Amino acid sequence: MKLLFGIVPAPILLFVLGAAGYPLIELCWRGRTHWTMSLAGGVSMVLLLLISRSALPLPLMWLAGALAITAVEFSIGCVVNLGLHWEIWDYSKLPLNLLGQICLPFTAVWFVLSIPAVSLCQIIDRAAG
Repeated sequence: MKLLFGIVPAPILLFVLGAAGYPLIELCWRGRTHWTMSLAGGVSMVLLLLISRSALPLPLMWLAGALAITAVEFSIGCVVNLGLHWEIWDYSKLPLNLLGQICLPFTAVWFVLSIPAVSLCQIIDRAAG
C-alpha cells in the first residue's frame, strides 16, 4: 500500500480530507450539516482516488467523479432520509430530482468540485509513491 511520507496510506488520508471537506462545504452552502456528510465525503474521496488512477481522460474522470459522488449521496439519502426518516435533506423541490435525494443541479456542482478533487487525489497518490 502506498504511504504518504511513509506513514499514512493515501486512501486513509483522502478519506479524512473528504470527511472534513464535505461537511465544511455544506456548512458554507446551507449553514448546517450532519455527521453522515462526513461519511459521504470520505467515501467520495476514496472513490475519486480510484477514478484518478484510471486511464480515463480528465474530463471523463470529472464526470465519473460527479456520478460517483451523486451515487454516494443517493445511497446515504435512501438509508437516512427514506429508510430512517431523519429528514437531513430533501431535494424534491429542485428540478430533475430522484426521490428527493439527488438532483441534476447538484450533480453539476459535483462535476465542478471533482476537477480540483481529482487533481488533489493524483497529487497525494504520487506523493505516496
